[in-house]
Amino acid sequence: MAGWPWWLQVSLIFIAARLVSACIFMAAAIHQGTNPWFPPAPDYWNFITIWDGRWYQEAADNGYPSDLPVDGNGVVKENAWAFHALFPFLARGLAAMTGMGTLPALTAIAMVAGLGAALVIFKLFREFAGKRAAMWGVIFVSTFPVSPILQVPYAESLNLLLLSASLLLVVRRRYLIAIPVVLLMCLSRPTGVPFAAMLGLLLLWRLWQRYGPSAGRTLPPGSGSGAAPTSVRSLVSLTVLVLATGLGALAWPAIAWAVTGDQAAYTRTETAWRGHDLVPFKPWFDTGRMLFGPLLGVLAPFVFTALFILVMMSKPVRALGTELRLWCACYMGYLLVFLHPQTSTFRMLLPLFPLALGAAQLSKSKAYRGTVVVMFVLLQIVWIVWLWAWAPLPGGGDYPP
Repeated sequence: MAGWPWWLQVSLIFIAARLVSACIFMAAAIHQGTNPWFPPAPDYWNFITIWDGRWYQEAADNGYPSDLPVDGNGVVKENAWAFHALFPFLARGLAAMTGMGTLPALTAIAMVAGLGAALVIFKLFREFAGKRAAMWGVIFVSTFPVSPILQVPYAESLNLLLLSASLLLVVRRRYLIAIPVVLLMCLSRPTGVPFAAMLGLLLLWRLWQRYGPSAGRTLPPGSGSGAAPTSVRSLVSLTVLVLATGLGALAWPAIAWAVTGDQAAYTRTETAWRGHDLVPFKPWFDTGRMLFGPLLGVLAPFVFTALFILVMMSKPVRALGTELRLWCACYMGYLLVFLHPQTSTFRMLLPLFPLALGAAQLSKSKAYRGTVVVMFVLLQIVWIVWLWAWAPLPGGGDYPP
């Protein structure tokens, strides 16, 4: 394959990875018992449309409720406002044009977007690494334990495509061109807030480079796009992008407010799955105490944060450039502030995909890289059988993927 066009190599890698995941899905479907969606032992196409796929179908077919559904105590119940509109509305349009059903349209968009994301990710990785390392980075992303989510009717693949395209444009300093891509990203999944934070910090860094005490000095090799001088025009364009992204990050909550008349419609809906109000940072300590006890549980979030900082300071990750490192730091910070850690947390880590390139550059050994891929595929089996296949818990409820 070495002499083939890069886009063909990436496409074949991604398709092969999805076929492997499809085999795992089909094997798990055979053992799927009674569930809320269909009879036991469903076929592949039914099996991959469960969980949030049905919520996206609801949003595509029936839109979003103008009145938030509440229980007898006035607590908001689960509803479609938790799911951003770009993905289901694209599916509605595709279904209307082709006559296919909503779920097949959602699945088709997810698969095509996943392939597009792999192609864009390769181009992004090539900004910081050679072709072989970038290709291995794509292989790691394509086989990541939660990568099966890229072929099911979830918005992750569409968001990954728009996120990687946004990062590529920012790395290349095409700030004004990035605005429409970033705005679409903000309407695909809740990644707008950390992206706005990343851009804000990037703007401060660019201002420091131009006007700080070290202005005019030559930066060391390996500094990524940060090694290039920053013009006033570039600073103005970046400022416009920061403002546009900030507005985009608030767009979906504002739309929910405008339609329902409830200022907190989006956050109240998001917390409906938690069963309690949003308190920043607290869920991490609650989960830590549940998993590790009263003492170690309090320390667990700090240990986790320290380990992530060590990863970000490692040599392979430092080679990713200013923008990608800032994105990973801001996104993890966003998760620490707002996320309720549970089984869906594994899926939430997918936007940290730039770290796949750091992992690929940790060693050039084929044995190391091949072992990582094998372990990722084995963990796909764990993820699908444990979390995707539905099974009730003894005390009620389930573990969502």
